[in-house]
Amino acid sequence: MPVLRRLSVVLVAVVFGLGLAGLAAAPAAPFFFIQLTDPQLGMTTSNADFAQETANVEFAVATANRLRPAFVIVTGDLVNKTGDGPQIAEYQRILGKLDPAIRAYSIPGNHDLGNEPTPETLAAYTKRFGPDYFSFTVGSFVGIAIDSCLIHTPKNVRAEAEKQDQWFRAELTRARHDGARHIVVFQHHPLFVNDMAEPGGYENIPPDARTRLLDLFREAGVRHVFAGHYHQNALARAGDLQVVTTGPIGMPLRGAKSGMRIAVVTDAGIEHRYYDLGDLPNKVALDK
Repeated sequence: MPVLRRLSVVLVAVVFGLGLAGLAAAPAAPFFFIQLTDPQLGMTTSNADFAQETANVEFAVATANRLRPAFVIVTGDLVNKTGDGPQIAEYQRILGKLDPAIRAYSIPGNHDLGNEPTPETLAAYTKRFGPDYFSFTVGSFVGIAIDSCLIHTPKNVRAEAEKQDQWFRAELTRARHDGARHIVVFQHHPLFVNDMAEPGGYENIPPDARTRLLDLFREAGVRHVFAGHYHQNALARAGDLQVVTTGPIGMPLRGAKSGMRIAVVTDAGIEHRYYDLGDLPNKVALDK
């Protein structure tokens, strides 16, 4: 089943079948998920081809099919060249190999919408991939995936950014009200890479927007934000919040290696580790 169709089926099932109202009573069985980020098909050869990225992402999908996570989420920069048809088609072809029993989610990065998103690039993305922000549940876990491009550079898409902001606040309130055990945010840009007081720039969310988000997360009880964009790994904290910046499945930078993050979710918390492609586990233990 194509990725977009599977996403629609999952969202319909959540809203009409499970219902967020029953979230507090949902069983909190341990599970794990896989975060991939920055496949960025075409980056290695500056858009001449995407053979290396294809090999990496196909290996990641095969690994997911072997390990059987509850879901796989790709946190942006699906392709290298904004709107490139062959790159988009190849990404969707590879993700289509994921077992239909494993949920698949994708959110946009700056290479998908452009460094300065416009209503046109946003419409083109949603036509090909579906919603650029959404929420989903696994038992008492609520994942909220947001389009950080609308936060990082909103000048051409202020109406869309405001619409997302209102939706996001409502989703956080609803998850907290319904007693979610874990509320986890997924986005492309890290809030910050090393320190919550670091200057804003290409690599992170601008300080004013960062402060607003940190206040929202604190109020809602969000303890983890998973991001990408940086093409290497970084971990940072702001009080109880951990900002997890994951290295790429595509081309790494600054001496990093391509790989994926595996996160184990239990009642006690969320433990996660980044695995290079040459160091993947044979299985994922849930009895920690």
